[in-house]
Amino acid sequence: MKTIKIEKLTLNIGAGEPGAKLEKAQKLLDVISGMKSVQTLSKKRIPTWNLRPKLPIGCKVTIRGEKAVKLLKRLLEANSKRIKKQCFDQQGNVAFGVSEYISIPDVEYDANIGIIGLQVCVTLQRPGFRIRRRRLHQRSIPKQHQITKDDAIKYFKDNYKVSVK
Repeated sequence: MKTIKIEKLTLNIGAGEPGAKLEKAQKLLDVISGMKSVQTLSKKRIPTWNLRPKLPIGCKVTIRGEKAVKLLKRLLEANSKRIKKQCFDQQGNVAFGVSEYISIPDVEYDANIGIIGLQVCVTLQRPGFRIRRRRLHQRSIPKQHQITKDDAIKYFKDNYKVSVK
C-alpha cells in the first residue's frame, strides 16, 4: 500500500491570448502527447492585458497510465534529468518547465510552430487514494498515508535516476 505511482501527467502551455499563438501551442501538445489538447479559459477580467472572462488563453493535455510514464522519461531527458528541490510541493507533486520543445527526444523542429516552451506537472498517488474521490463515504487521506516531499524525491531518484538540487 506504500508504493508510489504516477496518477497523471499534465502538459500546459499558456499563450496569453487567442489566435495563432494558441493554435501553434495546441498543435505542439498534440504532437508531443499524441492526444487532443483542450483550451483553457480565463476566469477574470483584466483590462490592461485585454482579458475578459471565458477567453481562451492557453491549452493543456492530461495523460494517464503507461503512456504518461513513457512520456515523463522523455521530458526528464529534455531537462538533463535534473529537477530543483523547490519544484516539489508538500503533497509530493512535481512541476517543472521545458524551455524549448526541440530538446525533447523524438520531437523534431516544426517551422510552422516555432520555438515554444511548456510546463509539466506530475501528480503522484498511492493505492487507496480513491477514498477522496469516491461518491459514497468520501474521506481525506490519513496523515501516515500521504505522500511527502521527501517520498516524492526518493521516488524520482530511484525510478528515473533524477538528480535533485
